[in-house]
Amino acid sequence: MIAANRREVASPEHLKSSDLRTQENAASSANWKQEWRDSFTKWPDLLAFLQLDSTSLMAQLDLDHAAKFPLRVPMSFAKRMQKRDPLDPLLAQVLPRMAERVLAAHFKSDPVDDLANSPSRGLIHKYASRALLIASGTCAVNCRYCFRREYPYAAASLSPSALAEAIQYIQLQPKINEVILSGGDPLALDNLSLRRTTDALLALPQITRLRVHTRTPIVLPARIDADFLCWVEDVKVSLIMVVHSNHANEWADSELCSAMRALKRAGVTLLNQAVLLRGVNDSSACQIALSEALFAAGVLPYYLNLLDPVSGSAHFAVSDVDAHRIYHEMAAALPGFLLPKLVRDVVGTDAKQVIAATRD
Repeated sequence: MIAANRREVASPEHLKSSDLRTQENAASSANWKQEWRDSFTKWPDLLAFLQLDSTSLMAQLDLDHAAKFPLRVPMSFAKRMQKRDPLDPLLAQVLPRMAERVLAAHFKSDPVDDLANSPSRGLIHKYASRALLIASGTCAVNCRYCFRREYPYAAASLSPSALAEAIQYIQLQPKINEVILSGGDPLALDNLSLRRTTDALLALPQITRLRVHTRTPIVLPARIDADFLCWVEDVKVSLIMVVHSNHANEWADSELCSAMRALKRAGVTLLNQAVLLRGVNDSSACQIALSEALFAAGVLPYYLNLLDPVSGSAHFAVSDVDAHRIYHEMAAALPGFLLPKLVRDVVGTDAKQVIAATRD
C-alpha cells in the first residue's frame, strides 16, 4: 500500500530535487543547441576569427562547392585551430577549396554503395549481424572528405513511418543483433528524439548492442549534457560510442576530455575511428600523437580508415604505399592496444577490409 501511494506522499525535498534536475537538463540542452546555432557558416567570419588574410586565400577557396556542401564549424572546434596558420590540420578538414573541383577517376557520389544496400528508407544493411540507421541528416561540423556529403538525406529521412518500416525489416532478419546509429550524425538529434528512436529499436529482443557513430562530441563537447547521460544510463544493452577524431590537436579541450570521462563512468565503451588524410594527419608522428591523446582521454583507437573515394575529396587521398609506411612506423612505436586497424571499405565485401591489423 505504501509503495502504491509513493507518488502521492513524495517529500517536498524529493520534488524539489527532481524539478532542479529537470531545469538543469533543460539549461544544458539549451547551451549546446545555442552553441551549434552560433557555428561559423560563412568563411570570411571563420578566417577573420583565425586572423587569416582572406584576400591571399581567395584563389584557393571554392564558394560554389561551399554552397552545395556548406561550411559549418562550431566555435569550440575553431578555438582549437592555430591562428594565422592557413595550413592548420583542423582548418584543412573543413575549409572548402578549389581542389574539390578536380574530377578524379573512381571518385563518385556514393563510394561505398549505401543506396544499393538500403532495403528501406534510412536503413543500410551491408553486414549480416549489423544494420545501420541514418538517424539524422545533419552534422555539427561539415568535413570536406565526408563520404556521405552527397547522400540524399531528404529522401532518406527517418520519419516515424520509416523507423517503423526499418524495425519491421530488422525483425525479419534474426541475424541482426546490433544497430548502428549514424548519419549525418545521430547526436544532431535532441535527447527526446534520440530516446524515442532507441526505445523503439531496443524493444526488439534480438538487439544486444547499440553503437553510435558520431563526431559531434569532438567538435561540440557540450552535447554530452546531463540529459544525454541520463539516456545512456537508461540504455539496457551494451552501448558503444565510436567517435571520429583525426588529429591530436582536436583533444586540446578540457571540456572534451571531461565529456569522455563522463561517458566512460557511465559504462560506455569508447572507440575512435580516424581517416588518413593528406595534409592533415599523413605522418606516423601525427598518428602516434593521436593514439596517445585518445588513450589519455579514455578512448581506444579502433579504425584508421583509408579515404573513401567520394567526389571532391581526391586531394585528401594518401597512397597505399605511404599508408603502409606510416602504419609500420606506428607499429614500431606503439603498443598493440594503441594501434588501430588500417582498413578500407570495399564494395561488395561482407566486412571492412583490414589492410593491416594490431600486432600482439
